[in-house]
Amino acid sequence: MNWSIAQLEAFVTTVTEGSFSAAARKLGKAQSRVSTAVANLEIDLGIHLFDRTGKAPILTADGREMFAEAQAVLAQCQRLQSRALTVSSGEEVALNVVIDEAVPINAFEQIFARLATQFPLLRLSIFNGSQDDIAQWVDDGRADVGILFHVKQLADTLEFMSIGQFRQHLVVARNHPLASVDAPTIKQLNQYRQLVIRDRVGDSQPKALSANHWYIDSYYYMTALVIHGVGWALVPEHVATSPWYADDLICLSTDYIPDPLLVEIGVVNRRDQAFGPVMNWLYDEIEQLAKQQRLQA
Repeated sequence: MNWSIAQLEAFVTTVTEGSFSAAARKLGKAQSRVSTAVANLEIDLGIHLFDRTGKAPILTADGREMFAEAQAVLAQCQRLQSRALTVSSGEEVALNVVIDEAVPINAFEQIFARLATQFPLLRLSIFNGSQDDIAQWVDDGRADVGILFHVKQLADTLEFMSIGQFRQHLVVARNHPLASVDAPTIKQLNQYRQLVIRDRVGDSQPKALSANHWYIDSYYYMTALVIHGVGWALVPEHVATSPWYADDLICLSTDYIPDPLLVEIGVVNRRDQAFGPVMNWLYDEIEQLAKQQRLQA
């Protein structure tokens, strides 16, 4: 075996970034070093990974097979590095946690209260965001842990642990024209404005069902606008049934909604991140929370 981890990294990054030049920028290396590393990997493996006849390198059939294997090898290397850093590191002095503002927070409040008792000298920072914001902050190292709704694929550098699921409810104001329709069809929904959740980084999470729609980055602000008759929306069950809003909303049947209505909640961290005593304790607590959620389901 003559190939190296650096060659695998150059190969995988070229695939994910779409070109040798983009991979070089991502890795902070000269393009010639990246393309040479991939070429040497091809020699060491004895196969052609890319078709280079076009403007951009295209994976060959063999390349597609090797891409999946290379990703797996790099993931295991990152876990190994994380384990080594954990063994050599001491207790963390600070922890940054970013949470989707619509995640049911009660259970996590209890965990954070126990965290304060267990690690009294820890500096804890808690921020709010939505999926793409949270994933990006964790991937960039600006946050250590993210708690989010998992609605689309995350970066390969991130590890996700599921906690449970929530169901979305179709809500309107009590004086909205749809309030008298028990099970509105898509055609009926299309006659009125839809309020759609959107990440702060600019990507909408679910696809809008109505041609007339607004994007909003907060489920709570979205629900407040629904109460004012601005439009209809799909919001988490715990938001729709919250005492703050329940008296002013009507939940309609989702029989005709084609999109999946169950969304996963989970915790995300970098795969190569070192776990000290605080992170290990926190993940143990979250795993216990997940087990309790499954028992209650």
